[in-house]
Amino acid sequence: MSRQTTTLLILSLLAVVLAVAALMLEPSTPDGTGSIAMLDIGQGDSFLITAPSGAQLLIDGGKDAKVLAELAQVMPAGDRSIDVVLGTHPDADHIGGLTHVFDRYDVGLFLISEVQGDTDVYKNLLAKVEAQKIPAYFVRKGMNILLDPTTQFTTLFPDRDVRTWETNTASVVGRLQMYGRSALFTGDSPISIEQYLVRSVPQEIDVDILKLGHHGSKTSSSEEFLKATTPALALISAGVNNRYGHPADEIIARLTALNLSWVSTQEKGTVVLSTTGSQWIKEDAK
Repeated sequence: MSRQTTTLLILSLLAVVLAVAALMLEPSTPDGTGSIAMLDIGQGDSFLITAPSGAQLLIDGGKDAKVLAELAQVMPAGDRSIDVVLGTHPDADHIGGLTHVFDRYDVGLFLISEVQGDTDVYKNLLAKVEAQKIPAYFVRKGMNILLDPTTQFTTLFPDRDVRTWETNTASVVGRLQMYGRSALFTGDSPISIEQYLVRSVPQEIDVDILKLGHHGSKTSSSEEFLKATTPALALISAGVNNRYGHPADEIIARLTALNLSWVSTQEKGTVVLSTTGSQWIKEDAK
C-alpha cells in the first residue's frame, strides 16, 4: 500500500525538555474503519494500530523475527512501510523483534523510553536505527501522535527523567483515541506506576480496552487500577506455557471477580479489534 506522510510536525521531542509534541500523518479523509491487532509473537508484546486512513503505529516487536509473520497477516499485501514504531522499554521481549522490522519495513519514525538499556539487543537496535538514519526520539508525557483526524496516541508516562530507572518501571504508557473509542497501553508498568497514574491522570486512563501490564503478571493489574480504567476488555499478550506463569492465576481471578472480559494470545493467537466509532468488534486475523 502506498502511503505518504503528508505532514510531520515535531514541536518538541528533546529528551532534555518536558515537551508537548504532535505528529500529523495522513490528514486525508478516513474510510471508516480502524483497528488494533494484538500480535501472537510468543512471550512478549507487539501491537499494530492502524488508523482509518491506513497510517500505522507499531508498539513493540516481541523478542525475535516472529513479528514479521504476524505483521504479514494483518497488513495489506505488499505494504512495506510503517509510519511510527514505539518501543515501550528496552527489554528484549519488547524490542528484540524490532531489528527485523527495520530490515523488512521502511520506518518513518522511532520512539522509545529514555531509560538506558545495557543489553546487546538494545545496543544493536540503536545501531540499526542510526545506520538507517531513522528519525528517533525519547518519549515524554504530553507527546501526541496524530495518525489521522480520527486517531491519536497520547503519552501519559514517563513524565520525568527515567534514564537510571529499572526498565519495566520506565515503560511508556499511552492512550489511544480512535473516533470515540479508547485503549490504554502500559508496557510492563508495575503497580507503583499504576497507582501514580490513578492519582495523576484519572480521566485519561478511563478506557474501553486495557492492555494488561507485564503480560498479566501479578506485579501489575492491581484492583485499584482495574477499577479506575473500567475496561470492557482486557488484552493479555503472553506465550503458551511460558516459564513465568503469565498470566498469573490471581490476575485472572481478579478480572473474573470484577466481571471484566479478557482475551489472550495464548488461547486466541493474533487478535484484531476494529471500530468505526460505535464499538470495538473482534475479527479473525487473515
